[in-house]
Amino acid sequence: MKRFALFAILVLVVFASCLKRKPVDRPKIVIGLVIDQMRWDYLYRYYNLYGNGGFKRLMKDGFNCQNTMVSYMPANTAPGHSCIYTGSVPSIHGIAGNNWIDNSTGKYCYCVDDATVHLVGDATNAPSMSPNTMLTTTITDELRLGTNLKSRVFGIAIKDRGSILPAGHLANGAYWYNDKTGDFTTSTYYPYPNQNPDWLKAFNKRKGGDSLVKQGWTLLYPHSEYVQSTPDATNYEKGFKGEKAPVFPHVFDSLADSDRYSVLKLIPAGNTYSIMAAKACIEGEQLGMGEDMDFMALSLSSTDYCGHQFAPNSVEIEDMYLRLDRDIAEFLKYLDRRFGKNNYLFFLTADHAGAHNAVFLQDLDIPAGVMYVNTTNDLNDYLKKEYKKDSLVLGIVNYQVVFNYSQIAKANLDKSKIKTTIIDWLNKKPEISYVIDMENMDKSPVPEPIRTMAINGYYKNRSGEIQIVLNPAWYDMGGKQTGMTHGSWNPYDTHIPLLWYGWHINKGETHTVINMTDITPTLAALLHLQMPNGCIGKPIVDVIK
Repeated sequence: MKRFALFAILVLVVFASCLKRKPVDRPKIVIGLVIDQMRWDYLYRYYNLYGNGGFKRLMKDGFNCQNTMVSYMPANTAPGHSCIYTGSVPSIHGIAGNNWIDNSTGKYCYCVDDATVHLVGDATNAPSMSPNTMLTTTITDELRLGTNLKSRVFGIAIKDRGSILPAGHLANGAYWYNDKTGDFTTSTYYPYPNQNPDWLKAFNKRKGGDSLVKQGWTLLYPHSEYVQSTPDATNYEKGFKGEKAPVFPHVFDSLADSDRYSVLKLIPAGNTYSIMAAKACIEGEQLGMGEDMDFMALSLSSTDYCGHQFAPNSVEIEDMYLRLDRDIAEFLKYLDRRFGKNNYLFFLTADHAGAHNAVFLQDLDIPAGVMYVNTTNDLNDYLKKEYKKDSLVLGIVNYQVVFNYSQIAKANLDKSKIKTTIIDWLNKKPEISYVIDMENMDKSPVPEPIRTMAINGYYKNRSGEIQIVLNPAWYDMGGKQTGMTHGSWNPYDTHIPLLWYGWHINKGETHTVINMTDITPTLAALLHLQMPNGCIGKPIVDVIK
């Protein structure tokens, strides 16, 4: 009888274990790393000076998508981060630029502005930021929805838009750097109303970023080893405040607090501090330690700020990436220790790339140039002569002409005639390759992929009806001759790195052309999640084999 009872108990135990819920096969945590303005060729340009634990580790032990392209215009920060995490394009997710003019109101808008929320701890209740302008879900939203809000999602970046948009609508938190205080901050949109979590309070109290800036910026290696850069002082660069010339070493200890806080954004210390904040969040929120997978969306913004000031061929950019390589190596070691090498999924990409400085190219006898600074004013002056009215154009934003619809209607003018006049005027400028009427694409003889990229970037309420496409190596930077910018269709702005590493990722590479929109559906396939509701990309089959 006892034997029968023991046997029955054993059967019940086995039966119960069979009924026990088996979790979906997922890693403990996903780390999405977006390096702002990283050109694909930086993987190889500085390869000889990279260590073995950073970029080389990801390239050798992970999967390298060598030809990953941005598939829309403008190639800017906010659309890029949105595209990576929605699998969509501006014409669908609505983030038509970092800034735009709202065609219904004529007002200038910033991509994450939200008048209904304010900065945590701000007694003035001044309007702050949220993801509400993004019209679609993100893969991070779908993770939250797919686990009944049990998975946790956080975004970290120096730039507000670099943390807010990837973290999505349902994020547990998004934190960005306040260069007025030197602290990471957030808005009341997120679940910690009117206060920061304890881990962030402790992190900010240490003022680690300020300590890093006070150390200054010196070269990691002897100057003779920086063979992939122009001389340290050129007329393509702009120095830091208080410097007589843009040369190493860069010393900041004499700057006022507010100036030091701003400098952090432009130097390698900004990347280091962002990764420190990500670690503090991982530990403070105990990410990756629960039953459900968590997600850390980390964006490194200092690469972009530095690129705009010093341009891709500077010693500063070379040293920036050599130091970033070390930071990535240390971060990967940290993830190994905390989660185990095969228990986290890591991907690295960029929101866009960047152009060479136009003067630098001209000095090498390569056709290049900077668009004339007063184009909007000149265009309005020309239209006034033709139509006897002021300000028929509100501005040229994201290389798009935005009409002043209220002024046109008030004057009872024919918009189609004004449009024809503008197109004819722009077509006479030698630096412009194409002028596209976005409402009449069939009348615009534009080749692929420019045609599709213009369509993908056009969201009617936030875009101008006329798209300007400049000649290769030309750009609009307010007439400024130093530094560089981005935003065009050209490969120098749209060819980005994409590296996969860790959980269920095999070694390998592909040279098949892949779109930025394919990152999110690949994550969805790997993680057994629904694609975001505006996703148009396709899973990268080689990654998920």
